[in-house]
Amino acid sequence: MSIIASARQQWLANPRRDLLAGTVVALALIPEAIAFSIIAGVDPAVGLYASFVIAVTIAFVGGRPAMISAATGAMALLMVTLVRDHGLEYLFAASILCGAFQIIIGLLKLGRYIRFVSRSVMTGFVNSLAILIFLAQMPELIGANWQTFALVGAALVIIYGLPRLTKAVPSPLVAIVLISGFVMMTGLDVRTVGDMGQMPSSLPIFHLPAVPLAWETFAIIAPVSATLAFVGLLESLLTANLIDDLTDTPSDKDRETRGQGIANILSPLFGGMAGCAMIGQSIINVTSGARGRLSTLWAGLFLLFLILVLQDWVARIPMAALVAVMIMVSIGTFDWGSVLKLRSTPFQSSIVMIATTATVVATHDLSKGVVLGVILSAVFFMRKVGKTVVVEEIETPEDGVLRYRVSGQLFFASADVFAAAFEHHGSPRRVEIDMTDAHLWDLTGVAAVDKVVFRYRKQGAEVEVIGMNADEQTLVERVGRHDKSHLPIGLSH
Repeated sequence: MSIIASARQQWLANPRRDLLAGTVVALALIPEAIAFSIIAGVDPAVGLYASFVIAVTIAFVGGRPAMISAATGAMALLMVTLVRDHGLEYLFAASILCGAFQIIIGLLKLGRYIRFVSRSVMTGFVNSLAILIFLAQMPELIGANWQTFALVGAALVIIYGLPRLTKAVPSPLVAIVLISGFVMMTGLDVRTVGDMGQMPSSLPIFHLPAVPLAWETFAIIAPVSATLAFVGLLESLLTANLIDDLTDTPSDKDRETRGQGIANILSPLFGGMAGCAMIGQSIINVTSGARGRLSTLWAGLFLLFLILVLQDWVARIPMAALVAVMIMVSIGTFDWGSVLKLRSTPFQSSIVMIATTATVVATHDLSKGVVLGVILSAVFFMRKVGKTVVVEEIETPEDGVLRYRVSGQLFFASADVFAAAFEHHGSPRRVEIDMTDAHLWDLTGVAAVDKVVFRYRKQGAEVEVIGMNADEQTLVERVGRHDKSHLPIGLSH
């Protein structure tokens, strides 16, 4: 596909659906950006400006069309201490350094390694964020009057009922417009977007962080920046994987990594904080029909238009309508099949999924849950692979001669199984170990071979290891401890 054809596909394949979906996203971004600003301890304008700059930037430089990036709660939680102890300017500096770290990671092409995150961890990630999205709506419902609950219910009826009649317009957008119109006409006493905080009234302006260019400044912001970079990329790349699955289209993870970095450098230069991909808004976008970059660009541009030109109208939007949209996102995001199939799913996969979900929900920290899930997946995998090494004794008519055939993977997790499989009694005069169907991976595997060889040689036997390939032979020659002049190594593959 030519560059022009590819650009047309990514930008103009279905502009109407992209624009409508981006409109819904922009409306849903406002209360979220304000709330995340409050969490971080900064003015609402910081979150709103960040959401505008990041969304517009990532539309051009990101690697996943139709994914929404903006200010997020996961990132805001990491900024609290820095803002409290050093102030907003240090947050701007930390955000720029965060972007620089992400660009470096992208240039090193490390983003592609997100594929090593197992499906069980992905499921746990998705389910935990669905739960957190739902729990985030509770402050708007706990202690609310009956009118609020009635509006949420009515909005949900519209959201789920309208698609049965027509899909020409995204049902969440219709719900927001109708519920807002009803509240404005009746004057119901319910909480609105304006109650969340004061929106800015001017365009963001270019601003360099007012911090000393000194090593001390770097020492203060570097740990925060590194954490922001890691968490931001983790959430962004996992969200990209989810959108890949939902749309059945691929994305460029390394480009997305670099794009996140560029966006996080530009955001603080215009008064915003660092951000990353938003799973909730991304789900809203694609379920509303968006597939192209235009939806992300329009979400950012329309967000700025809303807060600067239509802020008086936006301030009157009832939170109940937006809560209903986010509840819809929560329900749609959660993988209900993962719960229904717990009994038929392999036990270890279920443990990884549940542990990831529980950790993220308990700590509200995506990185802790995903890292735990990855570690558990690796441990279970190594235990499984470690049991696959098989040592088989081959019958031979020669007295005093033992022959063994080894198959499977020989590394640190399987070394003990390998060593224990040999018979170390009697007085064989010759032992032959065929490694043709095995693969020797690491130092522990070499040490296991050493152990077996030494035991037989102490009994006076001549030991021959055959079937190692060139790489395995080189590894043995470099780090093996036995006297190789008395240990022929045959090359059979």
